[in-house]
Amino acid sequence: MKKLSVVLVFVALFSLLAGAAFAGKLEDIKSKGVLVAGVKDSQPPFGYVDENSKQIVGFEIDICKFLADKLGAKLELKPVTSATRIPMLTQGSVDIVAGTMTHKIEREAEIDFSITYFPAEQKLLVKKGGGVNTVADLAGKKVGSAKGSTSEKNIQKAQPKCQVISFDTYPMAFLALKQGKVDAVTTDAPILAGLKANDDKPEMWEITGDFIADEPYGLGLPENDSDFRDFVNASLMEMWRSGEYAKIYDKWFGPKSKCPLELKWKMEIWP
Repeated sequence: MKKLSVVLVFVALFSLLAGAAFAGKLEDIKSKGVLVAGVKDSQPPFGYVDENSKQIVGFEIDICKFLADKLGAKLELKPVTSATRIPMLTQGSVDIVAGTMTHKIEREAEIDFSITYFPAEQKLLVKKGGGVNTVADLAGKKVGSAKGSTSEKNIQKAQPKCQVISFDTYPMAFLALKQGKVDAVTTDAPILAGLKANDDKPEMWEITGDFIADEPYGLGLPENDSDFRDFVNASLMEMWRSGEYAKIYDKWFGPKSKCPLELKWKMEIWP
């Protein structure tokens, strides 16, 4: 009888621990009352530190705020870079990543993705009149990009004769361009537009180049958590249907913004 009691206690304890181990992200967030989002803090208008409030603001922060409000949770922001965003998600430091991250099949070996919430195309940011207009012009030249980004691989494939110099952030790569240490910066066009728009002399720079690669942004999610993924996807589609997405988009990319980009695409909507 004593042995049976010990076995029952062990089974109950195992079941309790297993339940905790396999508790989904939705339950975890609701229990904590906090959604921890990994975001960029130096990449306007997607995510950057506002000079006045000293808070991280931006397009992707507003998307995360919508998700947090849907969950009835507080939003906590943690800065990530292109190199740290996936490790921070897999290690549990953040619940979700909204960091201009391209949905690539190879990345699905480590994490899951939401549906596309922003489509982008890789381009070049160069000095106006500097002689670089296309990818072909980069032969024998130095190109700056961010560590851990798809842009690094894409540009090396598109122009094997260029030298890719990697930086922790795109603003650092842009600074190198201004200092003459690289001949171009390459990443997604809206990121380049943000760098240019927030420079003291935006007229000195131009976004150019042929098509290099499509860069559809997806929210980074923990792997194999379908309930959380379904919640995020349904929430994104609700944003689109309700007009909230267009409202947020207009705030950061509308004609009165620093980085005007016409909204020309439609989100994937499921019936």
